[in-house]
Amino acid sequence: MDVLLTNDDGIDATGLGVLYRALDAMDDVRVTAVAPADDQSAVGRAMNHEVDLRTHDYGYAVEGTPADCVVAALGALDTDPDFVVSGCNRGANLGEYVLGRSGTVSAAVEAAFFDVPAIAVSLYVPLSEDFEFANVDTPASQYAVAASATEHLVADALGSGVFEHADYLNVNAPVPEEGPAEMLVTRPSHTYEMDAERDDDTIHIKDRIWNRMANGDIPDPEGTDRRTVIDGNVSVSPLTAPHTTESHPGLDALTAAFDG
Repeated sequence: MDVLLTNDDGIDATGLGVLYRALDAMDDVRVTAVAPADDQSAVGRAMNHEVDLRTHDYGYAVEGTPADCVVAALGALDTDPDFVVSGCNRGANLGEYVLGRSGTVSAAVEAAFFDVPAIAVSLYVPLSEDFEFANVDTPASQYAVAASATEHLVADALGSGVFEHADYLNVNAPVPEEGPAEMLVTRPSHTYEMDAERDDDTIHIKDRIWNRMANGDIPDPEGTDRRTVIDGNVSVSPLTAPHTTESHPGLDALTAAFDG
């Protein structure tokens, strides 16, 4: 199996290195990393028209976004992956509202449009809203559960039939604790606690769910991605990439009435 590995934290990030070594050690797996040269967190599916490329011990570093990396790898580089893995991100990507913002998830979405099965893998680090990930130490040992979950899914997901129904999987793993973690199928949480405060000519934008997560005080019910990770388990959400809805009689009537 050929695996394309990418991320949004940058090719030298600890989480990508952990997954590269884990995948590279698997039998009959060849892994090539094509990842951003530097941190591209929260860029969503932003793209560039031109990106510079340099070789790296893991594969290639791209002066661009995660979406750039996937398009470059599948369109211009000598890669023909059976599977795309994006991660492991330092920080969780949980909830419906995060999916479009996350560079990690966006790389998996980009792969899905190429009809290549993909997983996005992220590590939940329990911190309050005032943290900056650049100042957070996440040693390789903290990615152990995420790496184990990734190996399991890469080894067995293609043969399970899941990608006949889902375009990609959004995986979030906890920091290892005592005792084994379960892997549970989840749905993205509806909880949305973005807020903004004005301070003269400055607007402070905050996601208040981080404090609630750090305190274990969240409104998310069982079966959601956030509740599952807070409980110390691995969340796997099967998702689709196209943004479409079913037809609706009200919209049919509305468009038919237009006389422009």
